[in-house]
Amino acid sequence: MQAQPPSSDTVWTVSALNFEVKTLLSKGIGTLWIEGEISNFVCPSSGHWYFTLKDERAQCRAAMFKGRNSRVGFVPENGQHVLLRAQVTLYEARGEYQLLVDHLEDAGIGELMRRYEQLKNRLDKEGLFRDELKQPIPSQPKKIGIITSPTGAAIRDVLSVIRRRAPHIPVLIFPTMVQGEGAAAQLIEALQSARREGGCDVILMVRGGGSLEDLWCFNDEALARVIAAYPIPVVTGIGHEIDFTIADFTADLRTPTPSVAAETVTPDRFEMMQTIDARINRMTSLVLQRLTHDSEGLRQIQKRLKGQHPSRQFEALKMRLKYAYDNLLDRARMHIGADRHRLQLCHSTIQQSSPLRKIRQQQEYLIHLRSNTINAIKQSLLAAGHQFAIQAKSLDTLSPLKTLSRGFATIRKGEQLVSSVNQLSTGDEIEITLSDGSKQARVE
Repeated sequence: MQAQPPSSDTVWTVSALNFEVKTLLSKGIGTLWIEGEISNFVCPSSGHWYFTLKDERAQCRAAMFKGRNSRVGFVPENGQHVLLRAQVTLYEARGEYQLLVDHLEDAGIGELMRRYEQLKNRLDKEGLFRDELKQPIPSQPKKIGIITSPTGAAIRDVLSVIRRRAPHIPVLIFPTMVQGEGAAAQLIEALQSARREGGCDVILMVRGGGSLEDLWCFNDEALARVIAAYPIPVVTGIGHEIDFTIADFTADLRTPTPSVAAETVTPDRFEMMQTIDARINRMTSLVLQRLTHDSEGLRQIQKRLKGQHPSRQFEALKMRLKYAYDNLLDRARMHIGADRHRLQLCHSTIQQSSPLRKIRQQQEYLIHLRSNTINAIKQSLLAAGHQFAIQAKSLDTLSPLKTLSRGFATIRKGEQLVSSVNQLSTGDEIEITLSDGSKQARVE
C-alpha cells in the first residue's frame, strides 16, 4: 500500500523520518543489480564485509553479511570491478542509505556466465541436448578426425594416446584456432572440412585447459547448432574436468580432458590382442567339441551297422544257445545237489534215531554224574576241614589257658570262682591257678 504524504504541519522525530525513508527505499526500489568498483574494503572479526561501491562520479556504502559472503568464493580487493545484487535500504542510526548485498561476482566473469547460462537454458529448451540426438561412438573406428590447434599441448597428448593404444588407426588433423575472435568460425569450418573429406568415423574436438574467456569460443551458438546436427559422432575433450562448454552439451559424448577423449574412441591394442586370443581359443574349443561330437556320432553309427551284420546275428544266436545249454546244466546240478542234500538229511535222521546212540548218550551221562558227585564230595570235605580249622583257631583264641599264659591267674574259693575281693575274708583257703599249675593259699 502506498504511504500517505505527511501533512506540512506534522512534527517528525529523526527516528521516525529515517524509518519512513528506509521503508520508502525498500518498497520503492527493492533489489537490483549494480556494477561498480570496490574501495575502502573492510573485513572485521565478525566476518561481515563493509566497503564502498563507486564509479567515476558517485559512491555509496555497502555491506555483505557473513552468511552471504561465505558463498562468493573470493575476497574482493580495492579497485576490483564487480557486479552485485543488493537491496537499497537506509542505516537508520546514521541516516545514510546503503546497499545490503546478497550476491557478488567479478564483473567480467559474471557477464560471461550470464550469457553462458542464458544460451544453455535456451538451447536446452529447444531440445538440442536431448539424449535421443546423441549418436553411438564406434568402438573400432577406421579413421579418426581431430579438430584442434596444431601447436597446442592437446594435439600432442591425443596423438600420444592414439599411438600407444591403436597405432593402426589413421588420423586426420583439421587445424584451427581454439580461442579468441574468429575461433568459433574456424571450428565450424573445420567441421565442414572433415565432413567433406569423409572417411572419418568419429571427430575429436579438443583443447587444453584455460580460463572462461579462453574457452569462450566453444560456447558459440552457431557452433553448438552445427555439432548438434553433425552426421558424424563428435567427442569433446575441452579444458579440465570442471570445465563445461555449450559444445560439450551438444556433442555426442563429453570427456573431461583431451587424453580421455583419445582413450574413449580408441581400442586398447593389448585388450584387442587378448580379445582375439580369447576368441581364437573359443573357436578352437568349439571346433574340437564339434569334432568330438561328430566322432562319437560316427562311432554310434558304426556300432549300429556292426550290430545288424549277419555274422553279428549268428554270433548272437550262438551266445543264446550257449546260455541255454549252461542254464540246463546249472539246473541239473541244482537238482542233483538237492537230492544229495535230502539223502544226507535222511541218513543223519536214521543215525540220530539208533538205540546204540541213546545207550552211549546215557552212559556218558552216568559218567558225567559220577564225576560231578565225586567232585561235590571233595568240595564238601575241603569246606568242612577249612571250617574246622577256623573253629579250632577261634576256640584256642578264647581258651583260659591263653589268658593265663599272658601272666593272669584264676582264684577259686572251694568250687566258686572269685571275681571280687568282697568274696574273700581273712583266713579263707583259696586256690590260685597259673598257666603252669595251681597253689593253695590263705587270705591274711
